[in-house]
Amino acid sequence: MSVPAENTAVSTDIQATTARDNLVIRVLIISAFTVILNETIMGVAIPHLMTDLGITAIDAQWLTTAFLLTMAVVIPITGYLLQRFPTRPLYIIAMSVFVAGTALAAMAPGFEVLLLARIVQACGTAVMLPLLMTTVISLVPERERGRRMGTIGMVISVAPAIGPTISGAILAFASWRFLYVAVLPVAITVLIFGIMSMRSTNEPKETPLDVLSVVLSALGFGALVFGLSQIGESAEGNVGTAIAYVAVGAAVIGLFVWRQIVLQRTDRALLDLRTFKSRNFALSCAMFVVCMVSLFGTIILIPLYTQGVLGMSVLQAGLLLLPGGLTMGLLATPVGRAYDRIGPRALLVPGTVLVTIALWCAALTLGEGAQWWAVLAIHVTMSVGLALVFTPLFTASLGSLPRSLYSHGSATVSTLQQVAAAAGTALFVATMTAVTLTQEAEGATATAAQASGIQAAFLVGAVLATFGIGLASLIRKPESSEDAAPVAAH
Repeated sequence: MSVPAENTAVSTDIQATTARDNLVIRVLIISAFTVILNETIMGVAIPHLMTDLGITAIDAQWLTTAFLLTMAVVIPITGYLLQRFPTRPLYIIAMSVFVAGTALAAMAPGFEVLLLARIVQACGTAVMLPLLMTTVISLVPERERGRRMGTIGMVISVAPAIGPTISGAILAFASWRFLYVAVLPVAITVLIFGIMSMRSTNEPKETPLDVLSVVLSALGFGALVFGLSQIGESAEGNVGTAIAYVAVGAAVIGLFVWRQIVLQRTDRALLDLRTFKSRNFALSCAMFVVCMVSLFGTIILIPLYTQGVLGMSVLQAGLLLLPGGLTMGLLATPVGRAYDRIGPRALLVPGTVLVTIALWCAALTLGEGAQWWAVLAIHVTMSVGLALVFTPLFTASLGSLPRSLYSHGSATVSTLQQVAAAAGTALFVATMTAVTLTQEAEGATATAAQASGIQAAFLVGAVLATFGIGLASLIRKPESSEDAAPVAAH
């Protein structure tokens, strides 16, 4: 098949600027590693913070949920930002905001200020991830995207792998503030390196910002996730309020979607939803939702289970998560290369099956008397499954779009990821809390009640993951992103 002239020009430009573009990508990868490391150090620390700050599991959950929710609110704006501003100043501002939030967290006197600091951090993180994905999908030739996404996946996967272990090691000897004291110098160093070496890779254009869309996005996603978090307190009579928040959030999100459909007719949408005209992109997004709910629900539940039920120390809990995370990181590059050869379906189906098996095993076996090695085996199995899923999904979803929609596609994927992660965290903890309270009211011991609650939460994840198997079988490798005319932006 002949290559269109536009594609030839793009490929020639990529070959001529490989050294420069590789440096930009490296800067963004290192920065992404830093912000993701920060995002995952809280998982193991939740039980420690509950005791140290005198807060409940629902309160402590908000240190993760508020972070993810803020990202979900800010990320839709990144589609606009990536079109309107050069990438270099955008990177510097985002990383500077993250550094400021990290410094505030290190000095936080209590829960309220720590929560605010997490929100500030999230504002910087929200820009960084779509910036990385949009830059890579724009600069890397299609034939190498799987391999490059795999390399990115390897680096990014190491952060969640070592995050809980670093957190556990710090908390075993020092205050929770040192979680951020340790990240701060790394973040500052990365920022300085980025200022010295980062270059802009896009061509900014005048793009209007629809303030109403920003407001609808914030209100809709905020009410939805807040309502989900309140479901955990349903045993105390708040179920009506929780359902009301969820309903309001869903309604406002519906208005947000309607607003985008109207605005995209004149190319003024905050989040251009014509990306969903690509069947492959739409199916990939649905898969992202399933995987993020499973991943972040597991990240918060396993530390609660290992410490609250099995009686492990915070350091032991962190070390238990290390093999699975490292496995995911080591598999990322081979999976990316396999994608370039065989496409996504042969990787997604077995990957989703492994995630589903892991969650069903957790739901059925992680009771009060389970052994630590069972938790390890379940987590490693799930990590292998997720390694087979994430790189193909990133590559197939964004690769299905025309270049003009890369920034919107990246923002959409990142938004759905963060909303799903926030909702998954809230849903898993809410389910665990509701079942735990019910079991305690029926006379069960605290340990047995918590184990039952955690098993019920894993059951919810297992049911969701089962539906993901069917979705995985429908996703295919895009022939050419530049030829994706059905979803053209004009």
